Amino acid sequence: MERDFDIVVIGGGHAGAEAAWASARMGLRTAMVTLSRGTIAAMSCNPAIGGIGKGQMVREIDALGGLMGLAADATGIQFRMLNRSKGPAVWGPRCQSDRHAYAAWVQQTLTELPKLTMLEAEATDILIERGAIIGVRLAPSPQSEIRPDGRAYARNPQSAIRCRCVVVTAGTFLRGLMHQGDRTWPGGRFDEPPAARLSESLAQAGLELARFKTGTCPRLAAGSIDTSRCLRQDGDDPPTPFSYLNETLQAEQVPCWITATNEAVHRIVRDNLHRAPMFTGQISSTGPRYCPSLETKVVRFPDKTSHPVFLEPEGRDTNWVYCNGISTSLPVDVQETIVYSIAGLQRAEVLRFGYAIEYDYAPPTQLAPTLETKAVAGLFLAGQVNGTTGYEEAAAQGLIAGVNAAARCLGREALVLRRDQAYIAVMIDDLVTRGVTEPYRMFTSRAEHRLLLRTDNADRRLTEIGRSVGLADDARWEAFSAKRQAVARAEGLLAATRIGGKSLAELLRRPDTGLTELLRVCPDAAALTALLAAHPQAVASSVTDARYGGYLSRQAAALRQMQELDARAIPPQLDYGTITHLRHEAREKLTAIRPRTLGQALRISGVTPADLTVLAIHLARRAARKTPKERSGRPSRR
Repeated sequence: MERDFDIVVIGGGHAGAEAAWASARMGLRTAMVTLSRGTIAAMSCNPAIGGIGKGQMVREIDALGGLMGLAADATGIQFRMLNRSKGPAVWGPRCQSDRHAYAAWVQQTLTELPKLTMLEAEATDILIERGAIIGVRLAPSPQSEIRPDGRAYARNPQSAIRCRCVVVTAGTFLRGLMHQGDRTWPGGRFDEPPAARLSESLAQAGLELARFKTGTCPRLAAGSIDTSRCLRQDGDDPPTPFSYLNETLQAEQVPCWITATNEAVHRIVRDNLHRAPMFTGQISSTGPRYCPSLETKVVRFPDKTSHPVFLEPEGRDTNWVYCNGISTSLPVDVQETIVYSIAGLQRAEVLRFGYAIEYDYAPPTQLAPTLETKAVAGLFLAGQVNGTTGYEEAAAQGLIAGVNAAARCLGREALVLRRDQAYIAVMIDDLVTRGVTEPYRMFTSRAEHRLLLRTDNADRRLTEIGRSVGLADDARWEAFSAKRQAVARAEGLLAATRIGGKSLAELLRRPDTGLTELLRVCPDAAALTALLAAHPQAVASSVTDARYGGYLSRQAAALRQMQELDARAIPPQLDYGTITHLRHEAREKLTAIRPRTLGQALRISGVTPADLTVLAIHLARRAARKTPKERSGRPSRR
């Protein structure tokens, strides 16, 4: 077995898949260490990609040259654009995925990468010398002993492999502990062992660890569900792709079904709270606020008589159905009673019961915006290990961590996106600047520049960046270039084509005025109509730009001011204790976070504009004392 790599990615989930893809595509010798090669890119919870806020990140991953959007398009079984009743800035593409096909597609794609080696093993120790990564110690995978499949690359690997960077994407596997009623057992996912020893190694490296909790729902046999008592939910026709490489999709879509809990279900939950790990003290860690367990919903919202339950097929060729909305860790007998009390599920066959899982994570304020740890040079963290929840959040972090690990090995400038460039940047900045008190989930409300960060323009924001780092290939670049030209042409036509003395761009700012209606009454619309037929996505994006033009112009001044602050670097070893007139709380927060720029400093909770003024004056005086050569240092590309 090869023992020398540039980068080792620990974990094969959605973060690990994107990290390995990015570093190998950028030409670095990459090893992915996973407990089981057959579970790479597994959908541990609901079989879906995207959603409000999340769908925007999937399109950004795709625009940069990542995997998730392509995988979703290739294996989706139902596609819907959420929030259609609102403005395009908050539309969220979502698809129901074929769970097994999705994982198989990603596994096959990674297998074809010439620079990527998959090692089926357990990473037990991060090897560090003089504060920097030198390798990873491995042990035979306990998963190999549980479920040998004969396809493992490294059944009995060498004790250690050398590398220059490590990306840890261990998900819920770090000292994972499963809960189902009063029953507990170690595990990182159902029927899969935890990564028991890596947590200790991370702690020895100087990282603080804490505990979070998440959970999942029962799965039912499709044929045992009475769908006549449920509401049918179909996909959009036509479906909207995630990937900018796909103009259209030809997927045959599968319906989902909607039912709901009721007062009887809520009474069962209340009567059994003394057996619920979340309420007996058996689970003490914090779970996700925006995806709570059924027990939590019943207690938190005592006046609600029902909560929706979405019955989501797990694939085209499986009878498994995911019960989205009743995540629970109640005992099995209680779960059965709950399921049988829901309309349409009275005779349902439960194929797998819900459970909760507690796991270690590293509070993300220990990271730089590159996702490299401050404690160890060359050690990057991505995904749920940073306190996030969701496949999309994990994949986005994995892509950025993989790019920056590769950039470090290549001696290139790191990739740090701005908050006005991507939802990915909003998430990472939130994590490393503000930290987390509960599992972090992306929403459009977190992005102050959401009028700029739309699903229709992620390629215009990010594909040039993806090309510059080596991720966007020729096919993607050609598609992007063609769309960019079409957008420019559409903008020109919208500005030049007039009705009654006003341009179409001006008229589109009126509420409830659409391009279709304008073209119907416009005497000079032939060129724009032809362009719309040839490049519908480009024209639609230009129309949205026109609609938001007034708002974007008003935001421009504030945006320029923040970009200026984000361009003003702070020396990484600045001693905040020596800055007079800086408040004590600000000194503590700035010392703990060590912001890279004045813009990041201002976003730290507890740092006021007055503190920023004091800091800016100090930096100006410090710069005035430096020689021209000393002043030449610049922050990483924003």
